[in-house]
Amino acid sequence: MFQKLHIQLTFLCTLASSTILVFMSLICLFFSESESAKSHFSDFQINANMLYNHLSSQSILSRNWLAQYRADTGFEMDIRDNGSKLLFENLSPLTVNEDIFTQARTQAREKHVILEEAITKDSMLSTQADFSLNWEGEEYYASVALIPKKNGVINAAVLLPLSDFHKSVIFRRKLFAGVDILGIFLLGLFFWFFTWRMLQPLIRNRQKQTEFIASASHELRSPLTVMLSALSAMQYASPEEAAHFSQIIKQEGTRMGRLIDDMLMLSGTDSSHLSIQKTEVELDTLLLSAYEKFEPLAQKKSISINIALPDELVPPCCCDKERLEQVLSILLDNALCYTPEGGRIRLSLTVSSEKFMLRISDSGIGIPDSEKQAVFDRFYRCDKSHKDKEHFGLGLCIAREIVNLHRGKIWVEDAAGGGTCFVIVLNGACH
Repeated sequence: MFQKLHIQLTFLCTLASSTILVFMSLICLFFSESESAKSHFSDFQINANMLYNHLSSQSILSRNWLAQYRADTGFEMDIRDNGSKLLFENLSPLTVNEDIFTQARTQAREKHVILEEAITKDSMLSTQADFSLNWEGEEYYASVALIPKKNGVINAAVLLPLSDFHKSVIFRRKLFAGVDILGIFLLGLFFWFFTWRMLQPLIRNRQKQTEFIASASHELRSPLTVMLSALSAMQYASPEEAAHFSQIIKQEGTRMGRLIDDMLMLSGTDSSHLSIQKTEVELDTLLLSAYEKFEPLAQKKSISINIALPDELVPPCCCDKERLEQVLSILLDNALCYTPEGGRIRLSLTVSSEKFMLRISDSGIGIPDSEKQAVFDRFYRCDKSHKDKEHFGLGLCIAREIVNLHRGKIWVEDAAGGGTCFVIVLNGACH
């Protein structure tokens, strides 16, 4: 399922990003070509005006100058002095059909009113038209000018083939296309790894969910099997035995109810429905209450339990009293479960820089470094052979969720002298 989702997300992200990339490239290419065309036509007009100024100011026209100018600008020129063509093709032969000049002059006359008969001996100003010309599928910039002279008029027609300009446009388009293709490939490659990394939390959550369901099913099946077996045995049992089986059913039902409550609580944290009600709480008093609650249980197991509190006045902490009591109960219950007879449990509270640090340490079997993080996972048990029916492997997970709701931290470390120490840090000083 996730492999298919990975491919779909990669395709969708690449498609969306590529569409934006291509769209932006087309916009850039459009403006680039527009500006390039305007600049190219403007350069053509400037060069044509320079030619016309030279023709207007010079009484004697140098064929060598015209040939050199044609070579520098790429112009094709047809210059007529009083109707006579100025020949300089022997220096720089034409590369276009001379009929194009006839077409250019006709277009200048018909569309731009460049009339040679309008130029008289009294005329002082030149008339000029610059335009685009299409001849047999080829495009040109064309310019036709009538330049009055003392002894008549010079009729100049200038053409600039756009083949080189079109080649540069095509090259630019291919360059943009190549960059876009490379960009799309890199985007696809990026999103292939990026979406896979994005899916990793989902994959892990799905795996944990599967493991959670399997573990929950196993934990629920055990008391249910015992209850069904007891009910079956009660049909043939004596009144004394029936009472015993009834007690077993009650105990297993209570155990199942406790497990379901824990699972519902974790479900509430997953769906963000679990909330906390913060009030001003005296943590030293809370720790003393937990000590007094568990001291009788510790004495029954011959486990010593002591508490260390600050000598100075402890400021109140903004937290949920009932939830923190639940966390302390979980940690103390675990400590009593995994600490052998004659062992010890220690509770302590320290305050510094508006941070409250609670420690619950024991002299029990300890937790290997490789499993210190895993103990907070659901249904995880450090001792796989432990058969205690009072613990389902959900307590530490619930404790972590409650501490996280308080924006605090909880971790486990080795206790001094051996055993385990759970540390809770809360940033909840009240002002």
